[in-house]
Amino acid sequence: MDAEVPDDKKATEHLANERTFLAWVRTSIAIMSLGFVVARFGLWLRELAVRVSPGAPIHGSGLSAPIGIGMIVLGGLLALLAAWRFHVVNRQIDRGRVAVDRALVLLIAIAMGALAAVMVAYLGVSTSAGL
Repeated sequence: MDAEVPDDKKATEHLANERTFLAWVRTSIAIMSLGFVVARFGLWLRELAVRVSPGAPIHGSGLSAPIGIGMIVLGGLLALLAAWRFHVVNRQIDRGRVAVDRALVLLIAIAMGALAAVMVAYLGVSTSAGL
């Protein structure tokens, strides 16, 4: 779907594009922050278990660090993707024609669905392992 951008509306469109970019940046920061928490949570639980029961065996899936790192990488990639899309849309606005990128929306939706599936699987593994 293409949309015409009249000259008198270009400033408004540029500002809307910037707000959208900033929303993507906030989302990427949230995903990276959550990834950091996930990566450190397993370590924190193991340290807590050692303090509570020093002689007890420690069980864990060991997946929190790789999943957390993956989330941090995903957040970083989203920020880069947001910057790329911001520049693409700016050029389109300057030309007077803006198009929706459905493939990008689908890609991000699939990535978020995959992240959700990994987190659910991790919760299942960590719950059954006693962590």
